[in-house]
Amino acid sequence: MASSAQDLGPVLDKDGVRLTVDGAIATVTLTNPAKRNAQSPALWRALTEAGRLLPGSVRVVVLRGEGKSFSAGLDRRMLTPEGIEGEPSFVDLARGGEAELDATIAGYQEAFTWWRRSDLVSVAAVQGHAIGAGFQLALACDLRIVADDVQFAMRETSLGLVPDLTGTHPLVGLVGYARALEICVTGRFVTAEEAVSTGLANLAVPGDELDSAVRDLAAALLAAPRDAVIETKALLSGAQERTYEEQRIAERAAQGRRLRDLAGLGE
Repeated sequence: MASSAQDLGPVLDKDGVRLTVDGAIATVTLTNPAKRNAQSPALWRALTEAGRLLPGSVRVVVLRGEGKSFSAGLDRRMLTPEGIEGEPSFVDLARGGEAELDATIAGYQEAFTWWRRSDLVSVAAVQGHAIGAGFQLALACDLRIVADDVQFAMRETSLGLVPDLTGTHPLVGLVGYARALEICVTGRFVTAEEAVSTGLANLAVPGDELDSAVRDLAAALLAAPRDAVIETKALLSGAQERTYEEQRIAERAAQGRRLRDLAGLGE
């Protein structure tokens, strides 16, 4: 069997994040199960770096967390006056200038934005707790497969904060405004059954079948030609922002590009 990039070891392994690449599939793993994969600025920087290090051959990115929980959310030390050593605490951020605060949060958000790149399909494999920042990281992906023990919750509001790691837009898009508002303001748990029935998750499986279900989905995603997947993703992801007529025009343009390419007439 030919060797793969994964045989050569991780592309990245630092600050609770490991990136491995096996042909067209990359896997990003949260690797601090002892702390239920709690998130910190260092982890967010590592996630951002993982996105930048993806080889051009990658078409599918799988996001997973080691241990019983996908991610229990923010490292609570960030909420204390002393914060995390070497990182600004929330108190420090609040005392800074408005532009500095905005730039810092924008930097944190970068860890959550690259998962929806047009040339990738990202799949979150979620088990156990996915709370706050963990919920938003799962929402950053295109698709979600969940174990039957999953518990999503958005707890920021109960802490006097708001979800600010790019999770509000996909959440409303998936479950609608009213349910998204209720989930965020109450901070309640969303189970696997509700996640599937509301469109928050694509599929729920027993925990011991999660990895195999993700592998099957990744294989199915790779079955179609890459350029057709990219064009289809662009059509669907922009559909809500377009009018019906604008979407018809976008479909025609995309199909024209595909037909010319298949006929060997592409640029």
